[in-house]
Amino acid sequence: MRRLSQHAILWVVGIFVVGPLIYGVISGFKSTAQLSGNMFGLPSPWVTSNYTAVLGSAGFWRQIFSSTLIAVATTIIAVGVSALAAFVFARFAFRGREVVFTLFTIGLMFPFAVAILPLFVLLRSFDLLDNPLGVILPQAAFALPLTIIVLRGFFRTIPAELEEAAIIDGCSAFGFFWRVLLPMARPALGTVSVLAIVTSWNNYLLPLLVFNEPKWWTIPLGVQQFQGQYAADTARILAYVVAAMVPALAFYSVAERQLIGGLTAGATKG
Repeated sequence: MRRLSQHAILWVVGIFVVGPLIYGVISGFKSTAQLSGNMFGLPSPWVTSNYTAVLGSAGFWRQIFSSTLIAVATTIIAVGVSALAAFVFARFAFRGREVVFTLFTIGLMFPFAVAILPLFVLLRSFDLLDNPLGVILPQAAFALPLTIIVLRGFFRTIPAELEEAAIIDGCSAFGFFWRVLLPMARPALGTVSVLAIVTSWNNYLLPLLVFNEPKWWTIPLGVQQFQGQYAADTARILAYVVAAMVPALAFYSVAERQLIGGLTAGATKG
């Protein structure tokens, strides 16, 4: 009975999660008139022009490219800098280490919206408005605290004997970091990389602040613009939203095992 109740709860939760997705996909094949007259029924006839219009739009693919470029660049910078910082915090003892590390952890307490005004002034002074670096660099900076915390915890689980053996074999500190530590930390690196990519992909406020021209608009901005342009065409809006979700769902389906594996490895080693 206990397992039966657990499965029942999972089915109910799954229906609430998958139900809106299925409804959005099917509704994208309707016309707005069909949505008004038969909201929950199957399309009759099936209207494919909504999806073909979205997929044939140059703006949609430009937004996909922009979101991908910004997410990948943000992840490379955030994970690269965080890995070096976490290595220092985990494997070196120096005065004030915990104080500096605490400063990074305090960064988790401040949401991005708190820094929106000074960040805008700073980006304008460096002429980074309407520039992808104006989104990439702040996103990478705000991703540092969590990434450093996760990687430092993983790096500290590596036995000191392994580092001593590498040094005896003539490996420098950076050589140990590059040749030994990073390959062993692939689960943790994969986890923080997935988190950074997903956070960047879903970010709406910062691209809205930085980009005035549609050239570098990301997917969240594109959804807003498309919704405003086709406010009376609900079916086409649903088709656009579904098409915009596909890359994120495809990425998560591929990275899910890496994400769960990294979190499990960290928990086990901790």
